[in-house]
Amino acid sequence: MVYRLIGEILIVVGSLFLFLAGVGLLRMPDVYNRMQAGTKATTLGALSVIMGVGIYHPQWFFKTVLISLFILLTNPVSSHALARASHNTGIPLAPGSVLDRYQEDKEKGFKEGENDS
Repeated sequence: MVYRLIGEILIVVGSLFLFLAGVGLLRMPDVYNRMQAGTKATTLGALSVIMGVGIYHPQWFFKTVLISLFILLTNPVSSHALARASHNTGIPLAPGSVLDRYQEDKEKGFKEGENDS
């Protein structure tokens, strides 16, 4: 009985984070801010919903853990690749953005994958 309540709470919290991710996609000024808001909130929201389902239905728990690990590994990597591709194709930052370290490093002549230490 307690497990069902915990599962329901996690599902509601995850749904709230997914809703906030949608609001963030609408409210953020450029593709980079939208990507960050969307990635962080949807990762947390999806993990909460999936783990809530796993706790609510204990026979599915192992499968939900595997799905959660897959999301934890792929969501940040794909977001990084999309942001880097957006930057490389010249999609501009929002006018209020004040810092672009990636562009600064490219102007200094650092090659991709090279550390500055």
